[in-house]
Amino acid sequence: MEFPDDLKYSKEHEWVLVEENVATIGISAFAEHQLGDVVFVELPATGDEVAKDEAMGVVESVKAVSDVYSPVSGEVVEVNDDLPENTELVNDDPYGDGWMVKIEMTDPTDLDDLMDCEEYQKFCAETSG
Repeated sequence: MEFPDDLKYSKEHEWVLVEENVATIGISAFAEHQLGDVVFVELPATGDEVAKDEAMGVVESVKAVSDVYSPVSGEVVEVNDDLPENTELVNDDPYGDGWMVKIEMTDPTDLDDLMDCEEYQKFCAETSG
């Protein structure tokens, strides 16, 4: 399973790539693997305000429906418009074309609560039993 080391990770299995003050967010390969084939994605709209640790979207798979949580607070500045029609991107490329939203952060210290690659791998090993 892939765990890119240039990303930060949340306990809800979202990944974050930070470029200046914008956080690109998606779900990790671990989450994607747990969910199975994704069949539906609902995301916030550009301009929406999101709050750290609150639900901002939904991912539905053949196995389950799961909320997508925002690991940072801020304004949604871009949404991956390809996902609703091409949900398989989440399964095929969760860290690339399967990204979900870009958020302009209002508080960069939100990142302090996230895990690095090594911490996240340990977390996944512990949670998967």
